Amino acid sequence: MAPGLLDLVHLTTWAVCGVIKLPQLVAVLRAGSAWGLSVSSLLLELAGLLVFLRYQIYYGYPLETYLEFPVVIAQDVILLSCIMHFSGKVRRACFYALVYWVGWYMVTLQKWIIDLAMNLCTLISAASKLVQLQHLWETKDAGQASALTWGMSVYASAGKPQTTWCEVLILIRFIVMLILNIWVTATILHYRKIKKSD
Repeated sequence: MAPGLLDLVHLTTWAVCGVIKLPQLVAVLRAGSAWGLSVSSLLLELAGLLVFLRYQIYYGYPLETYLEFPVVIAQDVILLSCIMHFSGKVRRACFYALVYWVGWYMVTLQKWIIDLAMNLCTLISAASKLVQLQHLWETKDAGQASALTWGMSVYASAGKPQTTWCEVLILIRFIVMLILNIWVTATILHYRKIKKSD
């Protein structure tokens, strides 16, 4: 890929990640509900993002390879907080925050732990998408799930392999996430279309 085009992909991927969860957050706040969203999916996604970020920091990867992850993590935390608030599960949110905080430090106690966590990271992140898909299939309703957020996830996943020069495992992760993000987006759009036609 040409250097100028690669820089453009970098910048647009970062820009998309900077607002990726905002359409989802707006949909939840407008409705005062998180119908259509799987909390388990978001918790798994957050775990995968935190492991990936911790791995990148632990091994000293260049900042530009993971710069967008803290921003997406912050958006996920805000989104989860809103969902927990609307569902009346604020105490459970505090418990999850404690578990993630402890996990953040525990994962780097030994080199083998962070390596194992990274090896499982793709499975954790893929599971988050599959859990969301299962939720959509069970409810047959996209509810507040934002096709725009998932569409931006498709773009971010498609852009990362172009900008990633890291190890093969990380590249595979981005390709798997691209495929699953496309699938979730298509499922949301499918259920929206069915709901409009009813």
